[in-house]
Amino acid sequence: MNDFIKKIVDSNYDEIVAHRRYLHENPELSECEYNTSKYIEEFLKKQGIEYRKVADTGIYAYIKNGEGKTVAFRADMDALPILEESDFEIHSKNKGVMHACGHDIHTSVQLGVAKILSENLDKWKGNVKFFFQPAEETVGGAKRMLEDGVNDDFKADAIFAFHVAPEIDAGKIGVKYGKLHATSSTFTITVNGFSAHAALAYLGIDTVVVGAKVVEYLQSIVSRRIDARECAVITVGTFNAGTAQNIVADKAVLTGTIRTLTLDLKKWIVNEIKTNLPKFVESIGATVDIDFKDSYIPVINNDEKTKFLEEKAIDILGIDNVERIEKSRMDAEDVGYFLDVIEGSFYRLGVRNEKIGAIYDLHHPKFKVDENAIRVGMMVQLKSALEFLNEN
Repeated sequence: MNDFIKKIVDSNYDEIVAHRRYLHENPELSECEYNTSKYIEEFLKKQGIEYRKVADTGIYAYIKNGEGKTVAFRADMDALPILEESDFEIHSKNKGVMHACGHDIHTSVQLGVAKILSENLDKWKGNVKFFFQPAEETVGGAKRMLEDGVNDDFKADAIFAFHVAPEIDAGKIGVKYGKLHATSSTFTITVNGFSAHAALAYLGIDTVVVGAKVVEYLQSIVSRRIDARECAVITVGTFNAGTAQNIVADKAVLTGTIRTLTLDLKKWIVNEIKTNLPKFVESIGATVDIDFKDSYIPVINNDEKTKFLEEKAIDILGIDNVERIEKSRMDAEDVGYFLDVIEGSFYRLGVRNEKIGAIYDLHHPKFKVDENAIRVGMMVQLKSALEFLNEN
């Protein structure tokens, strides 16, 4: 099986790299992936793969090949509002929009896997689902795809997906048992005070001062109200107040995020803020309005499916090219919605190569990948699919 996978991946590699480069040159923002969606549709039609549009710009494709199990794959396809500054030979043609999170790699690998499986039906039995997902960076396209019934027709028995990893060398992958990514929520806190002339500040309630105390209060939650063995991060990302340099600000607006590895802890933090922040602010003479919005649930890998993935990856890549990730990450990823309803594993695909300058982190304007990672991603995904579908 390994020889077949390596040979078929090599024979398709140039074509899939070409797909990746087209996607990289033509990035689209979340919920605006219309050209990307059309590009994928045309590819699927050419391959004779059935599909339907979901979640506006998303695509759910599937191959039915007799009785058997069902495996699913997921690739997000949206880009970021970033002006590209990488020294790679191709660049975004859409100024101010860039695939700085590697979703072009995710999508192209999935196109390659779909092509190879559709052209080699004699190598497997069962069903394969392909989720081409929009809006990972914003509103959570994964949840919307599930609401549109992508797993309701015939349910997947397993799902395997990955994210490019600039901290792991190209040629390798990283696997994580249990919790990989945090759950997150966003907040908007509006502090209301009273305006006054700066020379007569005592006549007003200065929301810059109150807002600063709000920041201190929020940071004290993690350091003094939560067990140090728990993981939580509260970040105030924006703080806007005032209209002029000589006027006491009557309003301050703070926005930020809450990230934890469990939903229970996040709920506790939200309740703590809702209950005690108004009292704290009122004690200084101001009032506060608080708005929370849930973002993503945690990404929790299934141990059995992760062990399966790890073993298959070691078999085809070699033990030196499969790393164990020990620490959970505090960034969020909406693949957690798929993993919440389908047992599976989300792993990290190495794209780092210092020799070519592929050293920058995700969301950086100079972000760059070693395209050989495409070959590795296809090999691991195909190995997982074929072994899973063919095992008794």
